[in-house]
Amino acid sequence: MADQLSPLPHYDSDGLLIEEECQSNAASKSLQHSECDAVGYGKPIKKSCEKPYIQCNSTSVAKPRPNKPRFKRNKTSCNKKNIKSQASLAGSKNAAYAALDLGTNNCRLLIAKPVHDGFKIIDAFSRVVRLGEGLAKSGRISDNAMDRAVEALAICAQKLKRRNVILSRSVATEACRQAINGVEFIERVRKETGIVLDIIPSEEEARLAVLGCHILLPKGEGPALIFDIGGGSTELVLVSTHDAIPEIIEWISIPWGVVTLTESETIKEDSEKARIKAYDNMRKRVRESFRDFGDRLPKYGDFRTLGTSGTITTLASVYLELPYYNRNKVDGIHVPADAMREISQSLAAKTPQERSLLPCIGEQRSDLVVAGCAILESILDIWPADQLGVADRGIREGILRSLMNHNGRVSLRTQQLV
Repeated sequence: MADQLSPLPHYDSDGLLIEEECQSNAASKSLQHSECDAVGYGKPIKKSCEKPYIQCNSTSVAKPRPNKPRFKRNKTSCNKKNIKSQASLAGSKNAAYAALDLGTNNCRLLIAKPVHDGFKIIDAFSRVVRLGEGLAKSGRISDNAMDRAVEALAICAQKLKRRNVILSRSVATEACRQAINGVEFIERVRKETGIVLDIIPSEEEARLAVLGCHILLPKGEGPALIFDIGGGSTELVLVSTHDAIPEIIEWISIPWGVVTLTESETIKEDSEKARIKAYDNMRKRVRESFRDFGDRLPKYGDFRTLGTSGTITTLASVYLELPYYNRNKVDGIHVPADAMREISQSLAAKTPQERSLLPCIGEQRSDLVVAGCAILESILDIWPADQLGVADRGIREGILRSLMNHNGRVSLRTQQLV
């Protein structure tokens, strides 16, 4: 069944960050995409209200059923009384909504308030946790990875308590879908932080990504491709835009992300020839995964495309030669696809140390960015776009739109993927 999405203006350039987070991230100027450096949400302010926060995810926490997105309320984390009391606060001008996305590589949180027909970000957090580190070999989330994630989620929980959040949704993606101890990890998070994570299927992950960023699609004729390169998977969604409301035509999710693809290849970093060979091997793996989907794609049109991920925003920053990451200069721009290919191949030939010296990559991304480049080039192989749209938004923004729509704040027509 098609999924119809209505456009929504995004108000985030004038949001605010609290003072302590800006201070804690100030030492990380080498573009690690911390929300204080990256998002550029304005001047810091003092802490806001300390009102109690009640977790109320919009979906249940259970082992995911791959082909059936779930939208049941979590009975263990919000009862009818809480739902009613939260709904009564929805009309308050101080009411806030929260979206948390725990991916294979990053933990990200946005807290926003409705503004007219959109929303304004009032708080944000992002940290590289590498939850999926070593998962491909062991099949488990390691103790160290869980510790890093729980530490980051504890900070998110503190933020949720500070703000007047009336409704939130917290999701986990590929790492928790694949790990044999994924449900065990989710329970640990609940006990130690109070956050109830929902392991969403890949269909829902793709839908939320489109919902959060499609408004930035380049104008043109024919269908467009939206993609999200994650840590443990990559989602490609073909959408029709003949009307103002995009419609999902085809989609695919492959188990290759920047973490899983990096760990699939042994790279001899002391040899440029070996580095290039490893890069070619990664491209072949991804290209094979895309083969059937690529055969179903149209062979004509404007080949418009929009990418949302750390890989895309990082490469766009390198293209712009930014001395540090600036979200306002990256989000929504269109860059030549040939230039992105050239940058990708150049980065693949460099050593990790050489890549880390680039101000918009840094040490945390120097080893993973090459896999992201391989995925991007493989996408361009099956969808030969001239320009690449860049989005520094996605799943979290999609969640926020869904939550606000649930409370009657946003006009949004959606249908579940089946």
